[in-house]
Amino acid sequence: MTIKEIQEEIIDEFSMFDDWIQRYEYLIEIGKSLPMIEEFYKKDENLIRGCQSKVWLHAELNNGIVKYTADSDAILTKGIIALLLRVFSNQSPAIILEAEPFFIDAIGLKEHLSPTRANGLVSMIKQIKLFALAYQTKLS
Repeated sequence: MTIKEIQEEIIDEFSMFDDWIQRYEYLIEIGKSLPMIEEFYKKDENLIRGCQSKVWLHAELNNGIVKYTADSDAILTKGIIALLLRVFSNQSPAIILEAEPFFIDAIGLKEHLSPTRANGLVSMIKQIKLFALAYQTKLS
């Protein structure tokens, strides 16, 4: 599935809810389905800077595809990173780098987060793209 198709799927899913209380509940449910990061990767060097909560992100390149794993100590943040990984994981570094996460504005996520959580969201995307850039450079 392409990044665009995944984002459109997410937009469709969120359009089923009437209000943001239901969307927050859905985000929390999504977070519960996040594949757990191995404890070994829950170290300071994998923490995303700029997040209010602790968010650990790990990436591996295998056969030209980046696979991300993550975890957070906050349930809502766990849902947000789970959405981001759904969009960006299992794609090539070049595709990740050129992709714009348009679903965030389409579902109104950023405007319904506190300023510190919105900054954390930006930091998560930046770190995802930094991993992709490092792997793209390695592949070149």
